[in-house]
Amino acid sequence: MSSRIYQPARSAMQSGQAKTREWILEFAPADARRIDPLMGWTSSGDMDSQVRLRFETREAAIAYAEKHGLAYDVFEPKKRRHILRTNGYGDNFAPKRRGAWTH
Repeated sequence: MSSRIYQPARSAMQSGQAKTREWILEFAPADARRIDPLMGWTSSGDMDSQVRLRFETREAAIAYAEKHGLAYDVFEPKKRRHILRTNGYGDNFAPKRRGAWTH
């Protein structure tokens, strides 16, 4: 059974970095999903696809996978670039502001 180890990205509704520092071990789906003809719901017989294990560090997740004999792929996160805009919105309220605030 294969699995993947990654750090989750923040959601589109999230401005902060909460819940993005932990590492997640997720199992790859073993069965294809199928659509129920009566209700139209998507289902699968694979119960492992519902399991998400959370770890403090990448090394802890790798150690768990190796201990249990799981094949794994590690996906390194793409770090967010910090953007500072000169004369941006925050400068409207800066104490160093000299002129009147006109709009």
